[in-house]
Amino acid sequence: MIICVSLPGLAISTETGQMTGRGLEGFYRAGRRVLSRCRIRVAGREPLAVQARMAGADHARFVGTLRTSPQAGPDPDVVVERNRYADGTERITLHSAASRPLRLPVEVSLGTDLADLGSIASGNAGPEVAATVHASGLRWSCATGCTSVTAEPPPSDALASAGLLRWELDLPPGGSTSLELRVRPGGAGPVRAVGRTAASPLAAARAEGDDPRVSGLLRTSIEDLQALLLRDSASPADTHLAAGAPWRCALAPADALVAARMALPLGTGLAAGTLRILARTQLNGPGPRSGTIPGPRRDAGPHLPPQCTGTEATLLFPALLAEARRWGLTEQETEELLPAAERCLTWLRTTVGDDTYLRDPHPDGPVRCEIQAHAHRAALLGADLLDACGRTGGGALRQWAQTLRTAFRKDFWVDDRGGGRPAAARAPDGTAVPHLGAAAVHLLDTGLLGGGALAPGLLDKAQVEKLARLVGSPLMDSGWGLRGLGVKEPGFNPFGHRAGAVRPQETALAVAGLAATGYEKEASSLLRGLLGAAEAFAYRLPEMYAGDQRTEGSAPLPHPAACRPAAAPAAAGILLLTTLAGIRPDAPAGTVTLCPVRSAPLGEIGLTGLRVAGSPFSVRVSRLGFAMVEEAADGLQLGG
Repeated sequence: MIICVSLPGLAISTETGQMTGRGLEGFYRAGRRVLSRCRIRVAGREPLAVQARMAGADHARFVGTLRTSPQAGPDPDVVVERNRYADGTERITLHSAASRPLRLPVEVSLGTDLADLGSIASGNAGPEVAATVHASGLRWSCATGCTSVTAEPPPSDALASAGLLRWELDLPPGGSTSLELRVRPGGAGPVRAVGRTAASPLAAARAEGDDPRVSGLLRTSIEDLQALLLRDSASPADTHLAAGAPWRCALAPADALVAARMALPLGTGLAAGTLRILARTQLNGPGPRSGTIPGPRRDAGPHLPPQCTGTEATLLFPALLAEARRWGLTEQETEELLPAAERCLTWLRTTVGDDTYLRDPHPDGPVRCEIQAHAHRAALLGADLLDACGRTGGGALRQWAQTLRTAFRKDFWVDDRGGGRPAAARAPDGTAVPHLGAAAVHLLDTGLLGGGALAPGLLDKAQVEKLARLVGSPLMDSGWGLRGLGVKEPGFNPFGHRAGAVRPQETALAVAGLAATGYEKEASSLLRGLLGAAEAFAYRLPEMYAGDQRTEGSAPLPHPAACRPAAAPAAAGILLLTTLAGIRPDAPAGTVTLCPVRSAPLGEIGLTGLRVAGSPFSVRVSRLGFAMVEEAADGLQLGG
């Protein structure tokens, strides 16, 4: 499928460019299909599709050809070009290569069911709505809404019963002529995407280097993030990222926080908006869930029950606020968000109580490795934040984090003939769930403290080394990125959501964590694999793809149900490239530390237009692995 995104607008079709009304095809606004059918016929025939490509996150170009004179041989003499935009605009241009003037009848067949995306996905879209002639086009109306299509120039004929617009277009030899369709729901104007305005919170960063793919990855990652931006209805100045198109065009708290954290090198505006929006959803008052950020449950693979993403979001909130402050979030914004972060941390300590571990909120739930990593990071970064802002409670959080580290290194380590591995979880009876999965990479993601230091992790040095070797082995490294589950584990499925498929954000976290702990060989292998997959997907990384082993001449297999674009994979492209420079800012202290990947796996790379301490920041890493700041805020010093 070709998907143009500029939320709340979507346009979906196959590579032919024709919208037939089958499956998901159509123009959408805010989750409702405002046009399901848009088929072109020229001189009584559909153009032969020859090319389809994305010209931007919100723009696709389709090219087809026609032979209007069969006596002229096999060469086409008319090219039909369609430029489609997610805002509901389609421009159709006919180019003539004929030696004589042409007069061509053009028909556009239109229709819609005005169905919502959920009904379409479940196969319950319903029949098309009857059309009426309206202004220079057609209009459809039913109990759930209305929509219209207008054309410029106006058609010579409009047949409501057939949903048909007709033109007679004159083409001089070698000439061109165009018509434009505009789809508008319920009298609404054009879609104004947040990412296309001056209010976009994302910096227009650029990448260049010895590897030409870095430019395409960074550009497309930013375009996809901009296309997924949405304004908060309660406070339009605040923006957040939708989880992904077409299935998850709404706020998913954990995904939004993960993506905002990875996108911090593009500025703190997205993080601030996301945190403010989620602070307004935080549960208050009495009860065990007070202080949490609600979130849905999600599948956790074949070995564990579904996981509460609200727990993950609650732990990510204070960690993101602490790191956003290091990247340059203002003291005023930090103070505004601090009470919500304190409530998250209070919930953490209250829920753990006299226990050591943070358990699942439902009865008889497991103690998950991934959640302990999130909780440990939240405690240490939260304590750092509380101390910096003159609040109490930091000492108790650090003390609990130390207790957790001591216990975790013993209770969550499973010895085996290969040297051991971290358990995925501990069952309610205390037994280990020993399978090896991508969730373990969160143990390598410890978070940023002051002065460019990273927080300590839950594993000791020897355990980190063993985990790094496992993550970098063929068990987990598919050659296209990190599998969600080890290839030899029971229940492995290369297409399994959390049972073997590659999720780009987990691969990027693994690359960053491995690089930070000095395992550059393993980090470089995963980095090259993910970059290769990005190239195969035209740099628009999907939510997930198959974890089959890479072989000579192969390509990563798309997952049929994956969102693409998706927020966390797009942000993973940002993290992947900035990891090469190892940027660790401490804006309150006025310093930035560079810890580049010394092996320079992609050769020389330059990153310009990033943002640190509220100002443009540019850095270059040489082929020898040395990093140099080329642009920075006044007074920002290079730390040791």
